[in-house]
Amino acid sequence: MSQEVIVKRSWGDTRRGWLDPKAIAMLFLGFSAGVPILLIFSTLSVWLREAGVARSAVTFFSWAALGYSFKFLWAPLVDLLPLPGLTRILGRRRAWLLVSQLLIIAAIVGMALVDPAASRHNLTVMAFAAVMLGFSSATQDIVIDAYRIESAGESLQAMLAALYIAGYRVGMLVAGAGSLFLAGYLGTTTEAYDYTAWKVTYMAMAAVIGCGVATTLLIDEPEASRRVSHYKYTVFDYGRFLSFFVLSALAFALTFFFSGFVFVEMEKVMPHFFVAGGEIGSFLVELSRFVLAVGVAATVAKIMLFGGLVNREMVHQTYLEPIKDFFFRYGGKTALLLLVLIGFYRLSDIVLGVVSNVFYLDMGFSKNVIAGVTKTFGLAMILVGGFLGGILTVRFGVNKILFLGAFLSAATNLLFMLLARTGADVSMLTVVIGADNLSAGIATTAFIAFLSSLTNISFTAVQYAIFSSMMTLFPKLIGGYSGTMVSTFGYERFFMVTAIMGIPVLFLVVAARKAVCRK
Repeated sequence: MSQEVIVKRSWGDTRRGWLDPKAIAMLFLGFSAGVPILLIFSTLSVWLREAGVARSAVTFFSWAALGYSFKFLWAPLVDLLPLPGLTRILGRRRAWLLVSQLLIIAAIVGMALVDPAASRHNLTVMAFAAVMLGFSSATQDIVIDAYRIESAGESLQAMLAALYIAGYRVGMLVAGAGSLFLAGYLGTTTEAYDYTAWKVTYMAMAAVIGCGVATTLLIDEPEASRRVSHYKYTVFDYGRFLSFFVLSALAFALTFFFSGFVFVEMEKVMPHFFVAGGEIGSFLVELSRFVLAVGVAATVAKIMLFGGLVNREMVHQTYLEPIKDFFFRYGGKTALLLLVLIGFYRLSDIVLGVVSNVFYLDMGFSKNVIAGVTKTFGLAMILVGGFLGGILTVRFGVNKILFLGAFLSAATNLLFMLLARTGADVSMLTVVIGADNLSAGIATTAFIAFLSSLTNISFTAVQYAIFSSMMTLFPKLIGGYSGTMVSTFGYERFFMVTAIMGIPVLFLVVAARKAVCRK
């Protein structure tokens, strides 16, 4: 890993940096990026739980956020593909940014117009809208990352990143605490579910994204992006590349969807086998469906590639070169070890986070308490943890704080066991949330610094998209079963299991540090 070069800036330069129009723009773009995630994660789980949806089905909805984990698959598409008309008018970054934001608004409105308590069909429609929201929001993240890097020099990147994160957290606060406060104010409760209250709440969240749309229309296209005055490939090549992605994605989706019917028929033929497997059997069935869908999608991609239906040079440059560079720099074994660490570093806290809001409701906390303590106070503690993590990382180095963050993330999960025993004790909830979010801030700061150190500047967009996708992919897949695990083990044992999940990560951090140091 390259050594970090720290350039000291005067207080005047720092103050002027905070007021730079590019920095202010990143604050609002960060806000726009922070709103959608909780609308398909924790806030949606409260809505579905109030609507009487089963706990296991509620946590399965967290898979709608898997778009964030697979965004590396279409990050090159966003980078390569011009949008007819819009790219010429707005530029390639702003054009994609505007389209992604309009899709976000459409998806949130679509969710608002569906009452999940009305029918099973409505629940399916809401699932599709949630998937659309995850996909469009992840696309917005891709474009914002590229815009941030291209809009300013290296000296301003830390400032832009800081304001982006601040805006992102405020957006999460609005979508988390704000939506829960608004829904509660409009009269919906666990005992007296009111669809209209949630409809108005989600409509309000759709309107909030207008802040991001306005920012996109007001900012300038980055100079680096404007210099791309022509595209290397033909319109036909771009069309084939788009078809390559769409058909592969469609093969995955259709295989995963229709394979469910196959396994249902298998269960009818061999009921004793599935009953004997219990929850583990159900997990293996879903894992088999996922692996099968990936295999079919890969087969379709290979057929198109080797059949000459897509420009092989485009696929090689956009997908293979960044991966080859990473493995070349670190070597096969070390690269695989680093990828495993990236994939599992946040396992314990993400799996717990999927079921956290359901847990608070089951413990008897009101939505106002959940919003005030877990969202508002929790946000403050994450920001404090992030600031503290930055100081500690500079003082002691990335690897030591990476280990500390992993240890604290696992250890603080044990505090939730105490909360499960205590019940609806607001003081205990405050202590648990404070400790958990402080450790999360430290761990996240160190982890982002770690990912940045692994990225080659020649392939920043794609490699960072791969890393950031992998860090949530496996935790979210497993998190989809958190409701099932709670139903099987109970909350106390579930929290113990999530803490144990963090132990292997500590060994991975140590092993990765030794492996990289040998390079």
